[in-house]
Amino acid sequence: MTIIRYLPFAGRLMIGLPFAMSGLSKLGAYSATTGMINAAGLPFPPLAFAVAVAVELGGGLLLIAGYRARYVAAALALFSLAAAVSFHNNFADQNQMIHFLKNVMMAGGLLQIAAFGAGALSIDNRRKAGGIGSSPAMAA
Repeated sequence: MTIIRYLPFAGRLMIGLPFAMSGLSKLGAYSATTGMINAAGLPFPPLAFAVAVAVELGGGLLLIAGYRARYVAAALALFSLAAAVSFHNNFADQNQMIHFLKNVMMAGGLLQIAAFGAGALSIDNRRKAGGIGSSPAMAA
């Protein structure tokens, strides 16, 4: 077994953990988060808050575990691009440009996971190998 086997997990951890932490921090800052959503001009701030927490916290944890990683990574990539366009679109502000590009870079890494899968150390790989609930209907 080579160290290469662990790289996809390390990548999923490094991308998924900030999403999970961001979703968790939003739970403790409902008013501030819905205020930012409202200030960005997005409709239904409470619903947007719930979606953001579910996508970030749930998606981050699922990505780390490697469960349905291709779908989760694609959803997180779309979420990252939507957040970039919605919240970091003032390119005259260098800080906003950096955050915009950060979101684009995260989306790029997530698209790599969507394209190539979760890797060896993942629930997806165990399911494929017949370890956990491997019925044809559950194949990723």
